[in-house]
Amino acid sequence: MQDTIIVGGGPAGLSAAITARQRGMSATVVSNDASKSGLYKAREIGNYPGLPGISGPELLDKLAGHAAIAGATLITGKVNAVLPAEGAFHVGFGAEILTSKSLILATGVAQTGLFPGEEELLGSGVSYCATCDGMLYRGKRVCVACLAPDADEEAEYLSSIGCDVVKLKTKNLVIRGEGRVTSVVADGDEIECDGVFVLRRAVAPHLLVPGLETENGHVKASASAATNVPGVFAAGDCVGAPYQVAKAVGEGLVAALSASEYIGRAY
Repeated sequence: MQDTIIVGGGPAGLSAAITARQRGMSATVVSNDASKSGLYKAREIGNYPGLPGISGPELLDKLAGHAAIAGATLITGKVNAVLPAEGAFHVGFGAEILTSKSLILATGVAQTGLFPGEEELLGSGVSYCATCDGMLYRGKRVCVACLAPDADEEAEYLSSIGCDVVKLKTKNLVIRGEGRVTSVVADGDEIECDGVFVLRRAVAPHLLVPGLETENGHVKASASAATNVPGVFAAGDCVGAPYQVAKAVGEGLVAALSASEYIGRAY
């Protein structure tokens, strides 16, 4: 079991990883490919102290290198589910599940418009993790909204464990059901099903962590980076403006210190 898992490999997440390792914590960062981030596309960052004119790719490479040298484990993958348990968090990404004592959200701003019915039926037929929930639908029909590069692979996994899979490539989707998913309407055509797997590039934090409080589209966090879910901390753009690298790095440090205190390590 890891001391902390950090969701997101931008400045906030990598700063958190560096500080966590300095406090003697085991730390794993799970993040999408860095080249997909907005910062990676920046030709020049003019206001990061001490490194005038550095490019986005150069800064991310330096931060990742520092985290790796510090001993953090860096994994490229999409976190699609967090399952809180007694004193632990089970974090699903791809076909893998990791377990940790604490969780740091550094996801950036997730640009994800929800389908009608998606949030209301989350956990009642709507899922984001084929590995976590696939066996619940063995022998049943499921629709898979393929909105991410690895969606076809996850759909094939569902098929391999005995699900009757319908792949959907459209973004024009409505999820229907009263208390439980019964069908989807895709481009005007209704398809009866028992479950829907919505597979995007990223999952919004409040959908990722059950019960997580948000405000105006951002994770609600205290000055110590604590959220309303014990053991879950948040830093960087996901907690709100200003969306600046220097702010994210500082908040990542604070989140790691708070996670260290939470699991009982002095600092």
